[in-house]
Amino acid sequence: MGNTTRTARRLFEYPPVASVAMETKQAEETGRDARAEKKAKRLAHQIDAFAKGHGGGAEGQLAHIGRGVTRVALVGSNGEWGNLVAPSYEIAQRAVEIAGITVHEDFGGEMAARVRTGRYEWSRMAGIQVGGPSND
Repeated sequence: MGNTTRTARRLFEYPPVASVAMETKQAEETGRDARAEKKAKRLAHQIDAFAKGHGGGAEGQLAHIGRGVTRVALVGSNGEWGNLVAPSYEIAQRAVEIAGITVHEDFGGEMAARVRTGRYEWSRMAGIQVGGPSND
């Protein structure tokens, strides 16, 4: 009978399994959130570097490109453009928020009109079809 009481007392001294599972889940989510924030800051740094290198400012547009991955299309103040890829839409949103750039719903209108394409882009877009240099 003494052993039964001692065993029962031990059972009540340990935290309930559900509580431990909940704490573990919260710790995992906190870790995941911290990693996502770190990725967003790294992406924001790249956006800032692009903006500084292309006239001091930039505008962007976010687009899903598959399997949760998101493209951040950027157009600098000087008309140069480029793309960055984020592992999720949420991280891309957070990155442009940190960078403080204007984000457009689509890549059209004024933003598309600002894009300046050079010889390289034209040769890559239609070079083979119109007799431009090959991609070899």
